[in-house]
Order: sequence, then structure tokens, then C-alpha cells
Amino acid sequence: MYSQYVYASHVRNIIKTLSLIACLGVAITSPLVNECKALPSFARQLDTQCIACHTEFPILTDMGRQFKLSGYTMSAENTDFPPIAFMLMPSFTMTQKGQDGGAAPNFHDNNNFAVSQFSVFYAGRLFGPYATKAFDPSIAAVLNKFGIFSQTTYDGISKNWYWDNTDIRYADMGSVAGHTLQYGLSLNNNPTVEDLWNTVPAWGFPFSQSGLAPTPAAGTVLDGGLAQQVGGLNFYTMIDSHLYIDVGEYRTINAKTQKSLGIDPSSENKIKGLAPYWRLAYTQTLGNYTVETGVFGLSGRVYPGGDNSSGTDKFTDIGLDSEIQTSFDKNDLTYLVTLIREDISSPASLALGDTSHKSDNLTTLKTSFDYLWNKTAGGAVQYFYTQGSNNPLLYSSSQTGSPNSNGFIFQLNYMPLNLGTGPAAWPRSNVKISLQYVAYNRFDGSVNNIDGAGRKASDNNTLYLETWIAF
Repeated sequence: MYSQYVYASHVRNIIKTLSLIACLGVAITSPLVNECKALPSFARQLDTQCIACHTEFPILTDMGRQFKLSGYTMSAENTDFPPIAFMLMPSFTMTQKGQDGGAAPNFHDNNNFAVSQFSVFYAGRLFGPYATKAFDPSIAAVLNKFGIFSQTTYDGISKNWYWDNTDIRYADMGSVAGHTLQYGLSLNNNPTVEDLWNTVPAWGFPFSQSGLAPTPAAGTVLDGGLAQQVGGLNFYTMIDSHLYIDVGEYRTINAKTQKSLGIDPSSENKIKGLAPYWRLAYTQTLGNYTVETGVFGLSGRVYPGGDNSSGTDKFTDIGLDSEIQTSFDKNDLTYLVTLIREDISSPASLALGDTSHKSDNLTTLKTSFDYLWNKTAGGAVQYFYTQGSNNPLLYSSSQTGSPNSNGFIFQLNYMPLNLGTGPAAWPRSNVKISLQYVAYNRFDGSVNNIDGAGRKASDNNTLYLETWIAF
């Protein structure tokens, strides 16, 4: 009984500490306001090259997944650099047909140059390399179990600073009945951002896309529908290096706080109470292949558009995923597949006149191959598919009220610095140059190749050139 009390007290103390650290994390990540990427701050902390944790970044290797599982706290203990990194994404976008009125405010109808993103990261051990130097060893040992991935982004399209993906962790190891456990707590702002595989929405391919090109309107709640609008606390564990379990709950952050973090809450759905999230995955090494198969889900009740006058809608999202990864010589091959089914009951939206019927469903499928040759150059291809219930009010931009879209993404990548260590003054910097082409067979329920805006589906085909600079 006493041991149970001590354990419960220990857990409560960790949760309180994470809550306090969340305030620190917001302060750190929001220097100019009141998406796990490959980061030089991680590489500097580990004193290793990016290729130790990534194939074509940000795809994680076994080492990268282990680093994330340990709460971003693994360290070679030989750097004084703070856990700070930066990302810059200059880009060029060309669609097959221009967009009348401009691709976005202050941009041309077509052929647009932009700085898509500039991001500032605080990522690694929460106290960087300084806990060991500043505190007694016993205190430092505890502090070094706290890690952080924190991103603040300037969107060069909307001209806005906002807090981006944030994941603050406590991680430890232990054993129960002869089984080894790696476990931890994650305080984060985007369901699936804490996950270890590149099959989940927060880290899935494509890892970046143009913000100046048309994209299909329909998407599941799990696929970014709550990103940066919520706060969640997850408990996760890896048992015997095979079985991964993650459970958590999310609630909507109040509107005033969202605005101070650069998020516009005016039309978002607000969760009533808490929305539970769960994840099971099993991973196994088979010869030279690492194979993962899993299932994940999120469910909750929401006030549509934040309006609580007519009650709530309910959504249930269930995803299936698998990742197969292998390496030979300096070459890497990764296969990713994700299927998400969403069921929606919308009595509140029906009463408000925002939907055509009380229940709908939406299914999305993404299947991708990524190949990297000599850790330097490679390519990827994805087939994507979205199909759901016809709903003229919900999908008002569609000519038929259909959300159905499908097509292919082709991408070529070149990483000239991937095998090097970068400049001595700021080591482990990296660059990825990508040429991406998105080809639509169907776009927002197009009929006879014409979508609801009077464009052919192929008019939205997009050529996107991007330089991803991490330093």
C-alpha cells in the first residue's frame, strides 16, 4: 500500500513538473508572438551525423526512433552548444493553371517564389548540456530525463508567426516481471506528434508541400484537424523493444491563449471535455528489415465552429498503419502505408444548417515508397486516396458535394551535405533540395474532370521546388 502511494505521488509530481515546463516551453517557443524533423541540435547533442537517425530526413531510422523514445535526452556529453536550431524553406510553385485573383494575398496567379517557412527550434535535453555542470549529479540525473521538441514558425504565405509542433517529455527505463520497459509522459499540441513512425499524420509523407497550390478540402480530424489548437498529456511505453503503447487525452486550448500563440480560433471545432487518443504498434526485425504494424485512434465530442447553442457533434477516427524499412550499403528503402476511417455524427451541425445529413464518413489512404541512394540522392512516390459521403453543405466547394480526391505525388531529393559534418562554427547543418510534382486524377469530387470551382482536376497539378535548410 505504501509503495502504491509513493508511486502515485511520484507520477503526480512528474505531471506537475511537466505542467510547469509547458509554461516554459511556450515562452521558449514564442519569441515573436504573445512540424520530429531532422535537427542539427539533436545531431550536436549526440555528436553524430544526421544519417545516424534519418534516411531522407525526416524519416527516422531505428536509432532515430530510440532517440525519440528516450525523450530526446540521449547525449554524447561533449558539447556546450545550446539545443537551438533553425530551418529555412525558400520555394517556387507552379500550377498547371493559374488561380484567378492570386494564389494567396500578395501573390501572383501562378509561378510564385516564397519563403514558405522560417522556424526556430529549442530541441533536445530541456536543460541542454548545462544540468550536469550546474547541479549536483543526483539532481542533474533527474533533470536530464526531461526533453523537448519545440518549434516556432513564421509562415511566409500568411505572414504570421505561430507555435508549431511541440512535444515536452519525461522519459525513463525500468522492468516489470522480467520485461524491459521504456516509458514516459508527453505533453504536446498535436495528436500523433509524439509517435515514433513516419506513417502517422504529424510526420507522414509528403513532409512539406506548397502553401500556394490548391489542395483537397476534405481531411480527417486526426490528419491535422486539431494541430496547435489542443493540449494533450500522453503516457507511452515500449515493452521488450517490440510492443509500443500510447494513451492520452486532449482538450482545446482557450481562445485567448491560442491567439497569443498565433492561432486563429474563430471557426475551429471546440472539444467538449476531453478527447481520448490511443495507439498500439508492434515492431520486429526480420533479417535486414524493420517492420512495424499498428493501429491508432481518436474520438471526441465537439461544438461545431465553437458554437454550443445546439449541442455537440461526435467524431471517431481509427487508423491502421505499417512501415517497412531496410538499408543496404549506404542505401535506404522505406515503405509507408496509412489508412484512416472517420465516422461523424452531426446533430448539432445539422441543426445549425452546416451539414446536409446527420451522419457521414470519410476514408483516406496514403501509400508511399522512399529510396535514398548513397545517403545523398533519391526519390519518393505516393498514391493518395480520399473517399466519403456526399454532403453538399459540408463540401460546398464541390460541384457534386463529394469530397473524393485521388492522385500521385512524385519527388526527387538531393542532400549534398548529408555525409558531412557541416561548418565548424555551427556543426551538423544540412540541406535538402526537393523537386515535387503532384498529379490529380480527381479533385474534390470532380465530374468529367471539372471540380466545384470550374477547374479541371489536372489544372491543380503542381510543380514545387524547395530548398530545406536546417542549421
